[in-house]
Amino acid sequence: MESYSYLFDVALILISTKLFGILTKKIDMPQVVGALLAGLVMGPAFLGIIHETVFVDQIAEIGVIVLMFTAGLETDIKELKHSGKASFVIALCGVLVPLAGGYFLSSLFNVHDEAFLQNMFIGVILTATSVSITVETLKELGKLSTRSGNAILGAALIDDILGVVALTLITSVADSEVHLSVVLIKIAAFFAISVFLGIYLHKILDKWMAGYGRDKKRFAIIAFALCLFYSYAAEEFFGVADITGAFIAGLILSNTTRVTYIASRFEIVAYMLLSPVFFASIGLKVELPAMTVSIVLFTVLLSVVAIITKIIGCGLGAKICHYTNEESIRIGVGMISRGEVALIVANKGISTGLMNPTFFGPVVIMVVVTTIVTPVLLKVVYKGKKTDYQELEYSELAEQYQEVKDFDAAAQTLLDLHTQLRDQDKSKYTNQQQPDQEQK
Repeated sequence: MESYSYLFDVALILISTKLFGILTKKIDMPQVVGALLAGLVMGPAFLGIIHETVFVDQIAEIGVIVLMFTAGLETDIKELKHSGKASFVIALCGVLVPLAGGYFLSSLFNVHDEAFLQNMFIGVILTATSVSITVETLKELGKLSTRSGNAILGAALIDDILGVVALTLITSVADSEVHLSVVLIKIAAFFAISVFLGIYLHKILDKWMAGYGRDKKRFAIIAFALCLFYSYAAEEFFGVADITGAFIAGLILSNTTRVTYIASRFEIVAYMLLSPVFFASIGLKVELPAMTVSIVLFTVLLSVVAIITKIIGCGLGAKICHYTNEESIRIGVGMISRGEVALIVANKGISTGLMNPTFFGPVVIMVVVTTIVTPVLLKVVYKGKKTDYQELEYSELAEQYQEVKDFDAAAQTLLDLHTQLRDQDKSKYTNQQQPDQEQK
């Protein structure tokens, strides 16, 4: 007999993630933290109401692919060229220092044979940066368009690409049956084909989209198909992580005529189903009974290392590029948050066997800690200093973030207008019916 329990599981996930998301938002925390907590509470760690299933895992996998695709959509290749040496140096130092810190910390606790890749993978997780929380905090403080704010945006952009490269390398060499030379050739071939194909696909798709006077749903459908196809091709033919393929597909469509429309459509499907299931599935994987004294110590140290290595790494990069001490600290603090990016990488580690399962809980807790700490520390490092107009700089990246917000605001305005017109029509109809009834 066919079971329909998966419908019940998804319904519970959607309700619980939303309720916990509302609670975390009320205390000025991102809703992603609420979704994680929902998975923890509803999963084996606490109540045990929801368990991992093949269906939930598959939906979560599509969710992570869409998240990486949208990250690619939001990456401005042209702005990468303009962000210059400073952003690249800050991002590079902000990747190398956490990579080394994560590896050495993990090697102290994970000492069995053939643990090198597992320990290195912890370092790869720490290289991640989720800048969305930083952006919202800086906008609230009125510091987004300052020199340090622009440096954070540019460095986070490059950080994502460097992180994808690191993830690609380590997941590709994980297969012991494949020689390193073959792996490197496949990776090089994948990126070479992506560049060649991407340039022509970008031009063709942009010309096609520009041929219509308004946004059409077919743009989003074709974009989704390209995302899934590229993810499949990356994994199946090149041995490259599917999320890397999704990110590249997003890059191909970035800066096209209808990219804002496409991103907004993906935000709907992600918000309604894919993201809640993905983040809840992360919480479902955590089993707290396995948290021994050693793991608790590792959790604390991992959180500390995650915070310190980003501040030191990105701060050092900023100093090399002649930023002031004050600006360097702010840039380092702005890059602390790991957010959904680290969860995506960790999830990939579990599925490929690159991550020690006992370290999964600590990684989730580290993500929550860095997510909470970042806005608090940003308010501290910017405290007591009014915005100097000489500090303000124009940035295409800052404008792009605002453009998405404006698109959402415009859509909401149209919905409000539609509601007003509908209410007016109802009122007219009611007023017309009353005289008719009186006459009768």
